Amino acid sequence: MYLNLNIGILGHVDSGKTTLARALSAIASTAAFDKNPQSQERGITLDLGFSALQVDLPDHLREQAIAEGYEKLQYTFVDCPGHASLIRTIIGGAQIIDMMLLVIDAEKGIQPQTAECLLIGELTCRKMIVVLNKMDALQDPAQRTKTLDRLRKGIAGVLSKMSFDASPIVAISASTGENVSALVDTMNGKSFMPQRDMALPFMFAVDHCFAIKGQGTVCTGTVLQGRLSVNDEVEIPKLKLQRKVKSIQMFRKSYQTIRQGDRAGICITQFDPKSLERGIVCVPHYVHYVYAAIVPLRSVRYYKRPIKSKAKFHITCGYETVVATVLLFTGESESFSFAQQYEYLEEIVAGADSTQRNVFALLEFETPILACHNALIIGSKLDSDVHAADCRIAFSARLTDVIRDSKYAETVLPEQLQVYKHKSKSGTIQRVVSEHELIAVGLFKKAANNRQAFVGLHITLSSGECGIIEDTFGASGKVKLHFAQPISADVLERLRQKGPTTGGEEPIKVELNFKKFLFRKNIKDKKVVQ
Repeated sequence: MYLNLNIGILGHVDSGKTTLARALSAIASTAAFDKNPQSQERGITLDLGFSALQVDLPDHLREQAIAEGYEKLQYTFVDCPGHASLIRTIIGGAQIIDMMLLVIDAEKGIQPQTAECLLIGELTCRKMIVVLNKMDALQDPAQRTKTLDRLRKGIAGVLSKMSFDASPIVAISASTGENVSALVDTMNGKSFMPQRDMALPFMFAVDHCFAIKGQGTVCTGTVLQGRLSVNDEVEIPKLKLQRKVKSIQMFRKSYQTIRQGDRAGICITQFDPKSLERGIVCVPHYVHYVYAAIVPLRSVRYYKRPIKSKAKFHITCGYETVVATVLLFTGESESFSFAQQYEYLEEIVAGADSTQRNVFALLEFETPILACHNALIIGSKLDSDVHAADCRIAFSARLTDVIRDSKYAETVLPEQLQVYKHKSKSGTIQRVVSEHELIAVGLFKKAANNRQAFVGLHITLSSGECGIIEDTFGASGKVKLHFAQPISADVLERLRQKGPTTGGEEPIKVELNFKKFLFRKNIKDKKVVQ
């Protein structure tokens, strides 16, 4: 059995990623090395490619790996496209990797998509080797040394501000093979025992489907969690189909069982491959559609535009990208609870660190997504100019609180989600009834029919006295105010006067401060609170 590590190969377009994948690999899958005819025609990678290399277990892993039943180490390479317009595919591919090879053209250095790939890697795996490719183009030895030293210093400076583990930098030429063996040695030294949880329900990210005559449909992909054996029943939730697994292969070898992290093909009968390009295969009844979600939001510090409530973002979860409307709010606790109240946020300013306070977001998906609890999501602005140098990746989160009710706007939001805005109203005193009672006007419109919702709330006079709204009064927006402590004679005198006093003082105002909850259909349904 092989210990499988999924190695993502990412970088700017035309940095030599596919050439590197070919140079490293001993085994190619059905979707490796730009086999797509359109890829060959255009000369760039348009989709994910998969290939593998099997090596002996490195010394630092041998004892533990053998104890867990592994005989060799297998690197499965995920060759991601580099063109800016294909970032959906890049993000989707990055979410299945354990480690990243960041490929940089030694002549051009860090380019716009290099920076985006760094961010994607930081959000998904945080383990990386930097590959300075095309060193054969630097033919003058002195110039080569100078250029590579400058690149190493610049890259080290960038990485010092990020959250990666120690990241080796290896200069190679994928096209000539120069120093590729040193890169493999570096990969061996960087290899690790990934955390796998076989007890979780089986879930499989499908990236390619094809039919084999007389056998069935093969779904190739990566095991995200759990394990699967031949004859187990699986579900294709997108199609609402349940089928038995007829056979399993990993790079042309048959297996009875696969587990988390493995790259495999599973054969399923009575299933049309054209009905599922990409998606999820899992144990029955595990993955369901998510119509909205409430997530603790982590903004990306390199995103230079504000993240605003009611703005639309592209949300990528696995291989799926949909548009969602974002609503921001903040609370005292680090974890979300429907029992707590939260203050609405207009925006997170550009470059702000949302980890400094507890920022949450309600994501309302225009198209429901298939996702499980705690799935990683990445929010981006993919409709911005692909040629611009600014970062398009805005935030990341985990799907900790999902809403699976398609009618959530009428059920969950008004009944359970308590997000409020601070509001204030100002009015004047129309009449003094007694030292404990006043009639106020101007707090509410004459035609207002929601005054009863404010009964019992505290008010303050600009002269300092505190009371409550005791009741509504008449039909013209007036309310009756009650004061437990008697109002002083001089204040009552001022209240009885119309216009400024003889001392030039302004008329006394009455102030009402309260919380207005966003999702209540009608303010009468539930009292506003202070």
